[in-house]
Amino acid sequence: MQKLPDAYLGFFIKEGVVYAVEALLTQEDSSRSTHLLDDIQQSEPQPVIRNKCTCFCYAFDAHRSEAAETRTCMIGNGSLFTFARHVKTTYFTKEVVSSEKGLTEIVQKLKTCCAVLNETTDKSSERENLQNEEYLSTILSEVMMELRGGETMTTFEFLESGLVKSLSNYLSNGKYVQAEENMNCSSDHFLAVVKRFQSFARMSFSRMGQSWSDMLLTLLVRKLQNALTSLDNFPVIMSHNFKPRSNISDIPMRHSTIIPCIRVRFKKDEDETNLSSYDSVVNVEISSSLHTIEEFLWPKVSTDMNSQKAESPPSGPALESYVSDGSLERDSTPQSSPPSEGLICENQNASVEPCPKQGSSSSGQAERNTIIVSDNALQPKLVFSLKGKELDRSVTLYQSILQDQINAGSDIILDMQFWRSVHDITFRIAANPETDRRAPNPEADSPGDSSTAISSKNDSTAGFKWQMLPFFSSMLLGKLPCKLDRSSPLYDILFMLHILEGLNRYSFHLVSDERNHSFAQGTITNLDDLKAVVFSIPQQEFVSAKLTDKLEQQMHDPLVSMSCCLPLWCTELMYACPFLFSFEARWKYFQLAAFGSLKNHHGHIVDAIVNSVTERGSPHSRKKFKVDRDDILVSAAKMMKSYAKSNALLEVEYKEEVGTGLGPTMEFYTLISHEFQKSGLGMWRGDLPCEAGTDDAHISRFVVAPNGLFPRPWSASADCASFQVVSKHFHLLGQVVAKAIKDGRILDIPFSKAFYKLTLGQELNIYDIQSFDSELAISLMEFQAIACRRKYAESNLTRDCQIMSDLTYRGCRIEDLAIDFALPGYPDYMLSGSSSGSLNVENLEEYVHHVVEATVKSGIAKQMEAFKSGFNEVFPLNKLQVFSEDELERLLCGEQDTWDFGKLVDHIKFDHGYTSSSPPVINLLEIIQEFGSHQRRAFLQFITGSPRLPPGGLAALNPKFTVVRKHNSNDADSDLPSVMTCANYLKLPPYSSKEKMREKLIYAITEGQGSFHLS
Repeated sequence: MQKLPDAYLGFFIKEGVVYAVEALLTQEDSSRSTHLLDDIQQSEPQPVIRNKCTCFCYAFDAHRSEAAETRTCMIGNGSLFTFARHVKTTYFTKEVVSSEKGLTEIVQKLKTCCAVLNETTDKSSERENLQNEEYLSTILSEVMMELRGGETMTTFEFLESGLVKSLSNYLSNGKYVQAEENMNCSSDHFLAVVKRFQSFARMSFSRMGQSWSDMLLTLLVRKLQNALTSLDNFPVIMSHNFKPRSNISDIPMRHSTIIPCIRVRFKKDEDETNLSSYDSVVNVEISSSLHTIEEFLWPKVSTDMNSQKAESPPSGPALESYVSDGSLERDSTPQSSPPSEGLICENQNASVEPCPKQGSSSSGQAERNTIIVSDNALQPKLVFSLKGKELDRSVTLYQSILQDQINAGSDIILDMQFWRSVHDITFRIAANPETDRRAPNPEADSPGDSSTAISSKNDSTAGFKWQMLPFFSSMLLGKLPCKLDRSSPLYDILFMLHILEGLNRYSFHLVSDERNHSFAQGTITNLDDLKAVVFSIPQQEFVSAKLTDKLEQQMHDPLVSMSCCLPLWCTELMYACPFLFSFEARWKYFQLAAFGSLKNHHGHIVDAIVNSVTERGSPHSRKKFKVDRDDILVSAAKMMKSYAKSNALLEVEYKEEVGTGLGPTMEFYTLISHEFQKSGLGMWRGDLPCEAGTDDAHISRFVVAPNGLFPRPWSASADCASFQVVSKHFHLLGQVVAKAIKDGRILDIPFSKAFYKLTLGQELNIYDIQSFDSELAISLMEFQAIACRRKYAESNLTRDCQIMSDLTYRGCRIEDLAIDFALPGYPDYMLSGSSSGSLNVENLEEYVHHVVEATVKSGIAKQMEAFKSGFNEVFPLNKLQVFSEDELERLLCGEQDTWDFGKLVDHIKFDHGYTSSSPPVINLLEIIQEFGSHQRRAFLQFITGSPRLPPGGLAALNPKFTVVRKHNSNDADSDLPSVMTCANYLKLPPYSSKEKMREKLIYAITEGQGSFHLS
């Protein structure tokens, strides 16, 4: 500023320096000084400590020396404010800085627009009307145009404009700023949120160029990511000089453990008269939940109540079913539960639902999984408090203590002093639910409950339900499904990223639904225009590198590796916004959450210390199982019956073959994958059930599914015996899939994207049919558009005769199509509720509804229930909800890697006679580069036992792919290459030419499959 003021003044304004100086000077010196003294110096001058920090009081001291670093800090004398005035009067005078309070013109304009948007939103939320909505849409358009303007907007300008909170408030119809005041979702509120989201989606998908990077949505996401990086203050809590040592734990039970314990003194509340005192200091394992603590404490403090009542409230096992229904919570499967309860933060939004009726859809809610428990089991007996604040039962006591220290602004150092400190926890008896029932949790009550009645006004014909979109309930309620501090600016950023990620993920559904309504209203007249071409943002754009690094660092802390206890922000963000973390980080989190250990993608244990303290079976223990290569399905069923619930790592060996270890095991999962794809099993679309008495050995053809496998619909009137066989197959498939994930094995089975969505508990609709049967989906969407157009014409008071006469399917009357009410492709599956024997324009809407219902809901519900039942026997299925459907496919089936020469050289090890420059090696690399898809799969299966690479590609192979020289005879050209699949070892003779090597290699990978013998 002294030398080049004209060059740098604009940057100081745009980056917020001028604004910060102005804000500092508007504070009263006394209050500001007190605040600073409390935070920094406790009201007394302190010497500046060398090697820790350099005092800013002397930053511009021309005569600074080493002695200056020990001078007394002058901040207590008000020099900070004096310096700020000096900076302003010298460099940022009114003549130089013309903008108000150091804000640029674009910020001031955005602040004005956002103020109008907020004011109009608050008014319209009271009584929605069309004129207000159009005005709001106009203002929103102006805001977006300013955001897209040619001038680059800095992170400071973006945050200071108030745009993020205004958008959040607008999209939630005013709910975002209401907090907990009124969480009821009325019909008008639901419709207002839908209309505003549709307007916002249209603007977000608009683009200036021809790619996704030109969309306004991309610009918004990048601005929010920069803001998140700037505001992020989530702490990484590391254990200093931590060494496992033996401790005596009192809770959950008295035993010796090397998991650290916190020292706790439980004190009875002063106003509590019904309970006894318990003032002893006890050691509590950091993984212990408040429920576990309650089980320990209740018998010791309820003696006074026992003397007054003949019966005391149930304890112990009665509360074992106390769980929450979130996708990342502790699960009710005892066989597979991790060694600790501390990692997973149970969400407070418990919902208790009745058992679904027979034949109901298996998809369920995407964000919550429920279990059925009694009210008595859910009701806690004790309420715990820390420093006067009631503790949340969904997190561990250890997490609550850490969060309390974080909120207090103190540095958290997990040293010996922390573990020796005694924490006072107050307890009192819980209120009787009959006399003092709490207000219902807004998130526990699905927003769909309030919107079901009005869904018919807005949902598409085939049941596209807005409230079923996972992110839409956040907009309805105006809050994230987590416990993060709402008053923090970070919360605003996270809320909008949550909405935008959902908007991006469901872009095809949203655009298709918009086209459908446009056709109904006559804006679109050609059925071909219903096809939606959508540009979506790569998921990598939503990943925060900073938060990912923090999570990685936190998970690799020795204490976390041992106890599986993460700070609260990790579990909350992973639940509400998993997309913020990279796939690799979420994979490691999943390993901790589901199995209590960190592994890489191929099952290799990274943190050995984790497993030495767990009560479950050691992951190092291996169980060998002999299978019959000619009867893979039966062998797999016997294997899962014996070891589905076991924590042991399964290894396969084949009857009458000597090979064992990794290679045969990988091949087994490949073979069982192929068995499930054979036609005649009646499992998948495009297949027919096997006839009674058919020998399975004669089933050889595979189901053709270009878009991936999806369950074949079965009607309620189908043959029970045949369906029972199908159900058993799906149950076994669930077990195999779960065991493959748990053991780090790769399957070779192409499930459709829709199947993965069902696995993750998401509800499918008409637009999901596109992902596995595009022809059927196109026909149904066109029928739906015609039905909607008829509905729109009938609702029009003028009854537009032109629209009514145009209700034809590509020039043909609906009646002339001669379609009956049988499920397309399945003539024996008669659709229920048909009002007529054949299709006509009157029952077209009903027909589309029943076809979609049979295809993605009721017709496949029992099959998916069987699959999930088998899966849950291995480990809880809801642990997978940190992944998307695309990532689940990558996790289960690996990925296709590009085999360019440089990557092959980097990820293949050459040893025992070969180097990367050896002529045979160069020939080998050139040959496998020239392989087609089929040959590449055969080569991989020959080397590793699986035709697919694990997630991460060649680099993730463990052991590393190694090529060595084979010395067998004097004539190398007569030898064949051999492999050690257990070590991913290729023994390659030094062939005389590239052509000879190709001939021998292709022969080996073609004919050398299907057996494991000594080479």
